[in-house]
Amino acid sequence: MSTNRVAAPADPASRLLHRDDSLLILDKPAGLPVHAGPRGGASLEDWQPALAFGKRRLPQPAHRLDTDTAGCLVLGRTKPALAMLGGLFAEGRVGKTYWAVVRGGPEAEAGEVDAPLLKRSTARQGWWMAVDPAGQPARTAWRVLGRGPGLAWLECRPRTGRTHQIRVHCAHLGCPILGDARYGGGDGPMHLLARAITLPLEPPVSATAPVPPHMRAALSACGWQA
Repeated sequence: MSTNRVAAPADPASRLLHRDDSLLILDKPAGLPVHAGPRGGASLEDWQPALAFGKRRLPQPAHRLDTDTAGCLVLGRTKPALAMLGGLFAEGRVGKTYWAVVRGGPEAEAGEVDAPLLKRSTARQGWWMAVDPAGQPARTAWRVLGRGPGLAWLECRPRTGRTHQIRVHCAHLGCPILGDARYGGGDGPMHLLARAITLPLEPPVSATAPVPPHMRAALSACGWQA
């Protein structure tokens, strides 16, 4: 079950974490799709005109972020910048840190999931990603930042950029993300945050997203302090 869709705020610029002439880093709220779907509804495309800041070209996302994932989203403001950013993501050179609150928790305190992912679909269930030896290589490093009653707070660092990678890998560990209905975490909202991102530019560009309201209670139960 998806988080309720999010309408554009009066000032989308208030959610910017970084702005320069080439790129923006936006704190995307959970529930906002990056692209408009066939059924319509609010999406990041509604925000783009307000984020142009005088440029004729609207800023475009340089990578994917699931609808129900909150946090750092990079947008290119020019065609060359978008191509450059796309190359950095494709080459795995972008540093990405996620926070997840999971149901249960891994026995160890840290580790790496190395489990290939393959897309599957049925007419009844739609599509999903599954661990399958025939899939594309996928690796996620993780460590426990805190634990609470029936919950754990994980820091995840994806080494590859597969669709739904962190969600599937957490489920593969036996501890699906809280609120991730697709992979066993129960009904939303999904407790997954793209916490920080680092772009290897000159000078480097990095940003950290704040914890969204819907994740604060569960994180606090695991020891997080605002």
